[in-house]
Amino acid sequence: MSASASGPQPDRSVAKLIEIAEKPTLGRRLINWASRPPGRLYIPACAIIGLVLLFEDSVPGGHLPTFIIGLGGGLLLAGMGALRLGIALAVARPMIRHYWLRWLGAPLIAIVALGLAVADVPLQSRIAASSDRLLEVPEETGTATAVPLNGERVGLYRLRSVSENEDVTHYAVEGAGLFKPAGLAHSTEEIPVGVFVPGQGSRIYEHVSGDWYVWVDH
Repeated sequence: MSASASGPQPDRSVAKLIEIAEKPTLGRRLINWASRPPGRLYIPACAIIGLVLLFEDSVPGGHLPTFIIGLGGGLLLAGMGALRLGIALAVARPMIRHYWLRWLGAPLIAIVALGLAVADVPLQSRIAASSDRLLEVPEETGTATAVPLNGERVGLYRLRSVSENEDVTHYAVEGAGLFKPAGLAHSTEEIPVGVFVPGQGSRIYEHVSGDWYVWVDH
């Protein structure tokens, strides 16, 4: 009988060691996970959710699909980050000090995204980039009645229709509004905001910048 046949087989020995090795508990898995700094998946995921929320803010009245994705994803990532930070503070503080920039990545992304949204920068920027083209539409249609556009892209928006009512031009934006239809309005005269305006039906207006407003149907 050969020596190789009579000696212990390495593969079986390794398999036996793996079999009898103590499996890590859930607590140990959480500690190992929290002891590592946020990596290549978590921070990009935060950046993507931030961009989703900024896109939602650039749509007049909001955009329901991106709002749901952004809110759900943001809460999930925030919960994961809080859990990870809490465990790391308890058992791995040196790791936080060593990789402080990576730990600050997600909060910085959240602060920048929230700051831009609160300042209405996405909405104002998108309107500014589309303003010239939007103002050309009433001149091209040449009518004061509602003109269906069926999702035609005008500037950076897709419009369902455009109409004029008492010197106010209304643009119905496709997909705009969380629960009610919404869009943009342009008027050289000041429009009262936050109230129903006589002659404008059930719309309530919010001023954006210059002669531009957001309207939401109530």
